[in-house]
Amino acid sequence: MQVDTLILGAGAAGLMCAAHAGGRVLIVDHAKSAGEKIRISGGGRCNFTNLFTTPENFLSQNPHFCKSALSRYSPWDFLALVERHGIAWHEKTLGQLFCDGSAKQIVAMLLAELDKAGAQLWLRTQIGPLRQTSQGYDVTITRDGTEHLVQAKSIVVATGGKSIPKMGATGLAYQIAEQFGIPLTPIRPGLVPLTFSGEVLDTLKPMAGLAAPARARAGDGSFDDALLFTHRGLSGPAILQISSFWSEGQPVTLSLCPDAAILQTLQDARKTDGRRAIATALGQVLPKALAQYFVTRSGLTGTIADQSDAKLADLCTLIENWALIPAGTEGYRTAEVTLGGIATEALSSKTMASKTQPDLYFIGECVDVTGWLGGYNFQWAWASGMAAARAVAKPAAAKRNTAKPA
Repeated sequence: MQVDTLILGAGAAGLMCAAHAGGRVLIVDHAKSAGEKIRISGGGRCNFTNLFTTPENFLSQNPHFCKSALSRYSPWDFLALVERHGIAWHEKTLGQLFCDGSAKQIVAMLLAELDKAGAQLWLRTQIGPLRQTSQGYDVTITRDGTEHLVQAKSIVVATGGKSIPKMGATGLAYQIAEQFGIPLTPIRPGLVPLTFSGEVLDTLKPMAGLAAPARARAGDGSFDDALLFTHRGLSGPAILQISSFWSEGQPVTLSLCPDAAILQTLQDARKTDGRRAIATALGQVLPKALAQYFVTRSGLTGTIADQSDAKLADLCTLIENWALIPAGTEGYRTAEVTLGGIATEALSSKTMASKTQPDLYFIGECVDVTGWLGGYNFQWAWASGMAAARAVAKPAAAKRNTAKPA
């Protein structure tokens, strides 16, 4: 079987690329369905982009790499595609766009675009080693127990990272890169809950199930969002965000209820009902279990009327600068993304092609470009997929234009 473009991986980036690559396109995946991570995303409603996407919303060893693709395919471009397919959507917060209905609508939209383009989709496949030839690449693909030798002029690798292996994630993209001498940056789970051990975990366990607004800080990152206590440690949007900035052995610093005037609340309670217990007064702002924890930790006793401004200020300092050292993360099992991957120095930022390996492209999560939580990673998938699609479409179009009439 001869094709112009063979795309490995039928996730967000791969489907986007296949729908716009032009020519003879074959997209393959070992999963039983295309777009599985799309389907489960956003609580089943798919946070398909973020209107406020900028390069600053991404982590990479080269923070400038993503600029080209993102500027040439914007959130508004994808939103226009969504609206052409009549998919109702809403903005949740901070530019995050979700389907009103089901995430399956985004998958159906991409498959419809794929069909319109005449691309073929093979699922439940096994991919053999890539072999470079004078005409491009040969690869043996097993489908329904039958081996097919596919000859492709271009290969686009869109197999993602290692996050959520139960959805079929593998390290195939990294293996292909290593085969052709393309460098990798270190990989690790991102947008993932943090775990704790020992005395710290003993402290957190009794509060499992509690949620509170928080400001989480680690490394160069700082995020205000919800914090959730779990039986293993901490989760919630604030923690998922900061996990991408956290390094092993370093603390995560939490400021609980950062927008609340906690000191003023305690001082007001001292004036109006000084006979109340300190934890009761603090419970106006924090969940009761958290309030009791911080009062106990501070060593304060007696009523709120017994406390000076200095003691109340010290209590607030504990609440606003709660430093905890995680034991680790929940790993790829629950990580939404994989940080690191194909080194951007080895790729063209305009086309996503390897600089050293002809007609080999890498797109989406497998590349060392990782977005924040909130629709940014999907926008990178759409943008990088389109960048590669435009690149492989041009040679195919040029060959059709120069072909002699029969």
